[in-house]
Amino acid sequence: MMERLISVCLQLILVLDLVFRVSGNAEGDALNALKNNLADPNSVLQSWDSTLVNPCTWFHVTCNSENSVTRVDLGNANLSGQLVPQLGQLLNLQYLELYSNNISGIIPEDLGNLTNLVSLGLYLNTLTGHIPSTLGKLQKLRFLRLNNNTLAGQIPMPLTTIMSLQVLDLSNNKLEGDIPVNGSFSLFTPISFANNRLNNPPPAPPPPITPTAPIPSGNSATGAIAGGVAAGAALLFAAPAIVLVWWRKKKPQDHFFDVPSEEDPEVHLGQLKRFSLRELQVAADNFSNKNILGRGGFGKVYKGRLADGSLVAVKRLKEERTQGGELQFQTEVEMISMAVHRNLIRLRGFCMTPTERLLVYPFMVNGSVASCLRERPESQAPLDWAIRKRIALGAARGLSYLHDHCDPKIIHRDVKAANILLDEEFEAVVGDFGLAKLMDYKDTHVTTAVRGTIGHIAP
Repeated sequence: MMERLISVCLQLILVLDLVFRVSGNAEGDALNALKNNLADPNSVLQSWDSTLVNPCTWFHVTCNSENSVTRVDLGNANLSGQLVPQLGQLLNLQYLELYSNNISGIIPEDLGNLTNLVSLGLYLNTLTGHIPSTLGKLQKLRFLRLNNNTLAGQIPMPLTTIMSLQVLDLSNNKLEGDIPVNGSFSLFTPISFANNRLNNPPPAPPPPITPTAPIPSGNSATGAIAGGVAAGAALLFAAPAIVLVWWRKKKPQDHFFDVPSEEDPEVHLGQLKRFSLRELQVAADNFSNKNILGRGGFGKVYKGRLADGSLVAVKRLKEERTQGGELQFQTEVEMISMAVHRNLIRLRGFCMTPTERLLVYPFMVNGSVASCLRERPESQAPLDWAIRKRIALGAARGLSYLHDHCDPKIIHRDVKAANILLDEEFEAVVGDFGLAKLMDYKDTHVTTAVRGTIGHIAP
């Protein structure tokens, strides 16, 4: 009887703990309040499941390493409805992108609580009311875009105290009164305030100073001599610069085209970070051969160390297969990122330039099943049966999720021992899923499928 009572109590504690964690997550509650206040005809918010402990697995939501929401990307999602004051509870939020929808109502005063906000994009909606003066508390704000709404009233003076502002667009509203010309607003031109009912446009920036030719004086001979001396001196000082330019043209250059890093508020995919090419180039030591972890049909994989010290595996997709529209690449990467399972490798980020396509994954310390079977040092004991069985079951679970439960379903098309990775506890993590479609790779194949790979693992 006592044992039964203890068992019931333990189950009750677990249930209460789960209920507390679900209901006690203020960020999840805030985003659910937003979801419930919006009409979503395209089911963009379908993954926003209120029963989950936190919203970090929801699509269009990005979290930091502490499972706190840092980004909400819902631009161009055909949403309508109104914003909710609960958004002010996302205290670590850096990017709130709700542009190009049909969101109406007012901008909540509570957005002034988001003191870590870097970008607020509410443009191209049907918002009304005043611009909240509380936005002046957002001292880290760099992008403020409220254009193409129906906002009225005066421009709040506290906005001029945000000295970090780099982009300001209040155009195409019904704002009235004077345009502040002090503080950060002194940096912006009339374009930021166009098509309103405002009084005074901000002063235009001063015209560039153009050098004027010196007025000749004295006799012409003296002037000619002075001019010749000046020309000779200029040539003398210019010679090193000419030589430097010539040398740089002769020197072979690395063909890298950098792109904006993850701080570009317009380009971000759900949980994924957009890395700059330079960032990954430095992490992988300029893609040195000594950092190569493996080669495959899709390209080479390099070991890298990011600026924060974390180890990553950078897959550099084959150049001849990376031609295609950026939108198509982003769509396929977005699809891969939606597959979340403990036995699937989790895509951490990506990089895209005119000539490069790179995917960034966490580094797996125990390599792949193939490397453990073929390259394991003799000093280390071979994998015992218990570990091999765990690997087999884990790989099967990952593939089962991909093929039967993932939405949308993903057929792997290149199952092999080299694509089954092992974490620090020798848990199987299936990799390279979705890449066949991403690369339009026509000659991929499923090996004797799971049975062939699993059979290779067996002793």
